Amino acid sequence: MAGTGGADVPGGLAERLWTAVIGRDEPAAVQDVCAAAASGMSEETLLLDVIAGVQHRVGVEWAADRMSVAEEHAATAISDRVIAALAHRTPTTRQDTPDRGRVTVACVDGEWHALPARLLAEVLIRRGWRVDFLGAQTPTPHLIAHVQTTNPDALLLSASIPTHLPTAHSAITAVQSIGTPVMVGGAAFGGDGRYARLLGADAWAPDARHAARLLAETIAGTARPQRQEIDDLPHLADQEYTFIKRNRTTLVRQSLADLADRWQAMRSYTPAQSERTAEDIAHIVDYLATALYVDDVALFTTFVTWTADVLTARHVPARSLRLGLDVLAAPLHDFPRALAFLTTAGQALSAPRPSSGPGITA
Repeated sequence: MAGTGGADVPGGLAERLWTAVIGRDEPAAVQDVCAAAASGMSEETLLLDVIAGVQHRVGVEWAADRMSVAEEHAATAISDRVIAALAHRTPTTRQDTPDRGRVTVACVDGEWHALPARLLAEVLIRRGWRVDFLGAQTPTPHLIAHVQTTNPDALLLSASIPTHLPTAHSAITAVQSIGTPVMVGGAAFGGDGRYARLLGADAWAPDARHAARLLAETIAGTARPQRQEIDDLPHLADQEYTFIKRNRTTLVRQSLADLADRWQAMRSYTPAQSERTAEDIAHIVDYLATALYVDDVALFTTFVTWTADVLTARHVPARSLRLGLDVLAAPLHDFPRALAFLTTAGQALSAPRPSSGPGITA
């Protein structure tokens, strides 16, 4: 739910933080941000317009293959520690903030991108909320138990990766069933919140500032939600999502073997290359299943074209991706929605497009 925009930031500060982060210079990063706070810059601005902006740039650099996974992880760890350093400052303005109530902020089970939720938690703390921040990959049963025990005014649930939407649906309905409203945010729910509405969340926010405003104005103190049935998506009656989810391992193995038969270059792959190819096939299967769950071909198509851009940046011919879609279609010949999604995504690979879009992150 983190977001940027909405404030003026001295140009040099973001660039200095970027230089420190990519240079793995944690002391310099902490010093720059804390010095800016001490000089009077809003901590919310530092969180959402400086730190979040640098982290977005990290993701762009990884996708363009100008930063390794290890470098991305190191940069993210420094950003997280800069946030912690900022949190340990106790400005007098925070002491004067009225107590608005208690909320829980958590990531969907399986979601390990915790930084957006962490930024949201810090913003809410500065606006007077008592926040239980549960971090990344919060198992749904433990999340429910925590909500039952603490009885927060609301749960704010974050997910960056769309493949976690079915799990998010389970968490949303379970928490609502015990009478706690749920606000969701993050890239997984779509740029316009379409999947938040589909899955029955009480509210969706595109970024942390909107989330804080909605929480104060419309969520906290409202009537508790009614129980929503989890099987209320009529399109799931065709069992296509269920089949792919249950047969994921078999589909990945079969597709990988068929791709090796049709893509001669794979015969000379190193073990590392073969492993990455298997991961790519698995991601394709997972995104197809998720697209079927929400019945939105655009989710799958956006992922496929984004993956093509990532592969191209890594000097892997995008034609291999089209072959991957073709071999996956073979065992799904009896599933019309899945075949239609695969066909549409294959056609999109041939169309001109910008090099951007949500998908797998490092």
